[in-house]
Amino acid sequence: MELDYYEILEISRDADGSAVKKAYRKLAMQYHPDRNQGDKQAEEKFKLINEAYQVLSDQEKRSIYDRYGKDGLERQGFRHYADQNYEDIMDDLGSIFESVFGSSFGGFGGQSRGRQKPKKYPLDLETTVVLEFNEAIFGCSKEIKYSYKTPCEDCDGTGSKDKKSHSCPECGGKGQVFFRQGFMTFSQPCKKCHGTGEAITNCCSTCKGQGFIQKDASIKIDIPEGIDNGNRIRAARKGNLDEYGQKGDLYVLVKVKDDDHFVRHNDDIYIEVPVFFTQAVLGDTLTIPTLRGEKELKLPTGAKDKQQFLFEGEGVQNVHTRRKGNLVAQISLRYPKKLDDKQRELLEELQASFGYESTPHESTFEGVFDKIKGWFS
Repeated sequence: MELDYYEILEISRDADGSAVKKAYRKLAMQYHPDRNQGDKQAEEKFKLINEAYQVLSDQEKRSIYDRYGKDGLERQGFRHYADQNYEDIMDDLGSIFESVFGSSFGGFGGQSRGRQKPKKYPLDLETTVVLEFNEAIFGCSKEIKYSYKTPCEDCDGTGSKDKKSHSCPECGGKGQVFFRQGFMTFSQPCKKCHGTGEAITNCCSTCKGQGFIQKDASIKIDIPEGIDNGNRIRAARKGNLDEYGQKGDLYVLVKVKDDDHFVRHNDDIYIEVPVFFTQAVLGDTLTIPTLRGEKELKLPTGAKDKQQFLFEGEGVQNVHTRRKGNLVAQISLRYPKKLDDKQRELLEELQASFGYESTPHESTFEGVFDKIKGWFS
């Protein structure tokens, strides 16, 4: 029976991000390998805690896990620690631990020795695409132009004219300087090499000593129907390139323009329908626009301002489930801005025809004025 990530972190399924992080901090300190040296059970518990936090602290991974469990994560390419080798596991745990506790909390005792030098730049990169309202609703194809980093060919990515990588004499090429206090190992970026682990004596003129250059690229991506503002689309192996030929992913952040009439909330669409006061009083049938055409809105007699009417299945198609949300039409009463003499006369005649019903305030406040006077007598 597989353990539940929420049970591992000892939190409820509706815990927010701060609660997830708080639970992780507590348990990670408790089961940290340097506090439990030689305890294999604590080491395995520490791995599970980090695996659970890696999923539940990421909104996208958590959403997949809540719906489809670990199988869904595996289909998305997420690997469990049981599937990784020892060095990769400890690298991952160190990254997660440091992201929560800060870079001053370095490796796990001597286990940091297997880590690679920090890369000059992250392999994954992000760009933005701006969509029209209808493009997000119905989907489209877009050509995305962006730039990515690639090692400088003139210096073989070293940043030096002689194409040689020189280890920093201060940190010995590690990029970090380490010191211990009690059971914890602390680290901080080397001030001399700024964490790169390398010292450049003669800068390459092409890349100005950075070791990389920027290249322009473009990619055509299919925008799925129903994508929303703030969603991201992943283009595998379209990111930055390192000196070992590894390429990261490109993440396209979606920004959606507002529409003049329709307002989107998740998969539901809202539209404000202006209604003249006589239409609301008498009742009327109006033709209103929808995302896919038009519908008839039947106003009952005496419709109220801001009253809402629901049209099921006339909203946005969910990008995952393919189910459509609803259209919500909210009426907004409109009154005449000015009256001519004839209109005023007719309205006064109409008001008088309702008799006592046309002055509801009189019946509502009957006796209230005498009661108030009694408070001060």
